[in-house]
Amino acid sequence: MVSNQALGLRFGAGLLVVSGILAGCASQHHDAVPVRPQVAASAGAETGPDPGQMTATEAAIDTAAAPAAANPAAAEAPPVINATAPKSYTVKRGDTLWGIASMFLRDPWLWPEVWYINPQVSNPHLIYPGDTLALAYGADGRPQIRLESGGAARLDPRLRSTPIENAIPIISYAAIAAFLSRPSILTSDEVKHAPYVLAFRDDHEVAGSGNEIYVRNLQNAPDRSRFSVVHVGDPLRDPDDGKVVGYQGVYTGTALVSKAGDASRPAEVTKALLVDTARETLRGDKVMPSESDAPMNFVPSAPQNHLKGSIIAVVDGTDLIGQYQVVAINRGTRDGLVNGNVLAIDRAGASVRDTYGSGASFTRKAQDLGTSFARHVKLPDERTGLLLVFRTFDRVSYGLVLGATDTIRLLDIVHNP
Repeated sequence: MVSNQALGLRFGAGLLVVSGILAGCASQHHDAVPVRPQVAASAGAETGPDPGQMTATEAAIDTAAAPAAANPAAAEAPPVINATAPKSYTVKRGDTLWGIASMFLRDPWLWPEVWYINPQVSNPHLIYPGDTLALAYGADGRPQIRLESGGAARLDPRLRSTPIENAIPIISYAAIAAFLSRPSILTSDEVKHAPYVLAFRDDHEVAGSGNEIYVRNLQNAPDRSRFSVVHVGDPLRDPDDGKVVGYQGVYTGTALVSKAGDASRPAEVTKALLVDTARETLRGDKVMPSESDAPMNFVPSAPQNHLKGSIIAVVDGTDLIGQYQVVAINRGTRDGLVNGNVLAIDRAGASVRDTYGSGASFTRKAQDLGTSFARHVKLPDERTGLLLVFRTFDRVSYGLVLGATDTIRLLDIVHNP
């Protein structure tokens, strides 16, 4: 028989051994902290490889071994680069920055974190057809996408044999062109005080292309000047507080002033010709200054601030929203949104009654009777797509739906990706 004292000594020694093993495991786990790739380098802090050791092209050849050799911790970082990303790519006419970022990156909005800014290149943020982009890794093992060689747009003007091309846009211009140059959100003040269509010539009830209209309160409008004619659409109401944050402006056509009113009499009627019509113009439609095209040389990025909002309108008025449709959300510049920000779209999880939980009866009759007393359980939100913000206002922004994986609905949630 083993004495109680001997058993106590053996048990204590066993505890010491187990404690030592656990301490060693904890120490090893603490040392293996994954490093997330961050922004590559700016003009004042380059992190690229030593030119004397390796060029960008050479660095891009071995895309698997380079990060692990430079920094073992980088091999454990969450994957940023697509498994099918090319080692180099030559930009073509018709490409978009979103498409190129999606080709290289698992999450396109991380583009600013991997784009290597060369201070010796003019407009390094812009990418042109003919540019060759190379995937490389910095000395710290972090991935970088570099401009390996420039196209005709970056050559000295004397060396160009073809006309210069514009930088590629972030998304297809055709998808959002109508929202860049035409009033699309009207404020309450604009709805109340903007010039408006008073009547049509020849007693028309509606007007279209080639019809003449009479506009009231259009001040200091010279002959041949152009204005956008906008129908006041549905109010945009913030579901958070119920307040109207604006009105959808539906473009109907362009008013070309043919006979200006008397500048000394602001209420004088101005005659104009309707051109470039998109739909019929009605009496009372607003006449707004035409806006210049908003620039599209922004890059996809995540918002700087924590943000959560809702889809409050879809441009074509449908309830179901799909790929490449334009929607309005109840967040804007006051919330820190800028053009190019990417937001995740989630469908809010439904609330269901739990009649099967602890203590519940599993007979059919008991379940039917107990449904009204069962606890509510909220199901998790489900990701349904991405939203690229391309035009911002104070409390409202327009975005283009990208990467839709399921039907999107009004009041679906938008938040940081």
